[in-house]
Amino acid sequence: MTEPGGKRRILIADDRASSRELLRMVLERAGYEVIEAEDGVDAVERARAGNPDLILLDLQMPRLDGYGTLLELRRDDRFRNLPILALTASAMRGDREKIMAAGFTDYLAKPAGPELLRETVAKLLGHA
Repeated sequence: MTEPGGKRRILIADDRASSRELLRMVLERAGYEVIEAEDGVDAVERARAGNPDLILLDLQMPRLDGYGTLLELRRDDRFRNLPILALTASAMRGDREKIMAAGFTDYLAKPAGPELLRETVAKLLGHA
C-alpha cells in the first residue's frame, strides 16, 4: 500500500496495450502511480510485488480472465478488501449483477471516458 505522503498506486490489467496506455495516461495525469499487467497471471504477480491501492481488471484476458484473477487475488488476505474495478467491453443486461456477485467492488464499461474513470477511481479510493 502507499506510504504516507506517497502517490496512490493503481494496477491496470488489460491484454490490449492501447487500453493500458489510455488508462495510464488518464490516471497519471490525475496524480496516481500506475503499474501495468498484460494478463491475469501477470496481474496477480504484480499485485503481490507492488501492493496497489486499487486494481482495474479487464474481464477478457488470456491465461487468466478477470474473474479468475479476482478469485486468486481475494484468496490473499492483503487483497481481500482491496477495491477491484472490473472493466468490460460488453456491458449487457445482467452483467452488473454478475460482476458484483463475483466480488468486484464496481465496474466500468469500456471505453470509459476520462472524467468517469477519474470520478470512479477517486470514489473507490475514498477521495470523492
